[in-house]
Amino acid sequence: MELFNNLLLGLQVASDPAILWFCFLGVFLGTAVGVLPGIGALAAISLLLPMTYHMSPTSAIVMLAGVYYGSQYGGSTASILMNLPGGPASAVTCLDGYPMAKKGKAGVALFITTIASLAGAMIGLLLLVLFSPVIAEVGLKFGPAELFAMMVMGLVAASSIGAGSPVKGLAMVVMGVLLGMVGTDVNTGIARFTFDIPELMDGINLVALAMGLFGVSEVVRNIHGQDETQKVESVTLRSMIPTRQEMKRSYPAMLRGSALGSALGALPGVGPSIAAFMSYAIEKRVAKNPEEFGQGAVQGISAPESANNAAAQTAFVPSLSLGIPGDAVMAIMLGALIIHGITPGPMLITEQPEMFWGLVVSFAIGNIMLVLLNIPTIGIWVSLLRIPFTWLYPAILVFVALGVYSVNNNHFDIYMVAVLGALGYLLMLLRFEAAPLLLGYILGPMVEENLRRALLISRGDPSVFFERPISATLLYVTLAMLVWTLFKFVRGSLRRPRI
Repeated sequence: MELFNNLLLGLQVASDPAILWFCFLGVFLGTAVGVLPGIGALAAISLLLPMTYHMSPTSAIVMLAGVYYGSQYGGSTASILMNLPGGPASAVTCLDGYPMAKKGKAGVALFITTIASLAGAMIGLLLLVLFSPVIAEVGLKFGPAELFAMMVMGLVAASSIGAGSPVKGLAMVVMGVLLGMVGTDVNTGIARFTFDIPELMDGINLVALAMGLFGVSEVVRNIHGQDETQKVESVTLRSMIPTRQEMKRSYPAMLRGSALGSALGALPGVGPSIAAFMSYAIEKRVAKNPEEFGQGAVQGISAPESANNAAAQTAFVPSLSLGIPGDAVMAIMLGALIIHGITPGPMLITEQPEMFWGLVVSFAIGNIMLVLLNIPTIGIWVSLLRIPFTWLYPAILVFVALGVYSVNNNHFDIYMVAVLGALGYLLMLLRFEAAPLLLGYILGPMVEENLRRALLISRGDPSVFFERPISATLLYVTLAMLVWTLFKFVRGSLRRPRI
């Protein structure tokens, strides 16, 4: 009964015309910045933060939250149509979304993405409403040792993301971890692997890495004529609706992705990107035909999209109830609350029930708005593929340059994206997948930071990782995954005919 009363209070707050307007504005802007390569929710929320000074706390957080989860929807559009991820979480969608677009099924891919995003968001929201106290309590049990073990498991799982050899996948993960070490050491303040280049003191720009590995390298490959001309479907409502077989494959993947994303999103320091990558790896392992992944498998879209949208909803649990931001975007949102005199923490739900439950109900309303915005515009987005390549490719490179430059207002990042694009093209020629490298780059610094933190707490005793039940279980699962991956590689090598 108390839950019903809370939801009724939230509906009363969220149905206010001013709140509805700011919710719509947030999801609209979020979709727009998600589609534009390299801009992302972080830049948009940073620019909008000064606007919130003259708004009520509820209106401010509803609008900023709309930008955050709206960008998850929009980020998949450029990934599917042009192999340009709007953000790290959308990079996984490139693996199967772009091949579907090349087969003339861009409308189907975008439709499945929208439905999977809605399903993930709603399931994550339901779990947020029902179990937010429990989720927050579980999140507190994840200390540095548990986070280290979970991220190591994520790195090993990432080796199976690509369509090629798992050993090549592990090599790309290691390369990503090494790239993530470039910059200033958090503990000592010493510059590492910067080669006396001041611009590398803050590390390699994540947006430049994603744009170079996926976008620029794809443009170069197509210019060299190594890719067939894309088929462009005539977009009607019938052509956008997936077949019964495609939906049959998508539903279980959506449920698994939503469950995983909801769990990972609620953990402090874990964002939608990790949820999307791990969800894709799990789907590839449980699939009856894993060789279809990377060729346009619908599960390769529905699982990561539902996972990253579920994680985007439950990421508010540690941020609001514990005051622990999961990523930089959440940190800015907490800053917006503090500016308005609201302190995030365990007492926020009881002290600010109108804001908390109004925000929760606005999530549901905002996600419905996103579906109503996205499905009618699928035909418009697909029509981008009809633009002649001689016009499209220069425009893509211009947008990439603008997006990368806008992050730090530094022309060095444009040079960096060119170098990383050349690296991505070389990896493409050698049949190495870029997605494991990107996840290795994201998780590498987190793995190092939590490893050192756990060892500092235990006074250098490595047994801390095996004395704590959660971290020990995760490490044993990781070891089993690693042994199984290497076993499959060796077995496959022995079965190959020798010349």
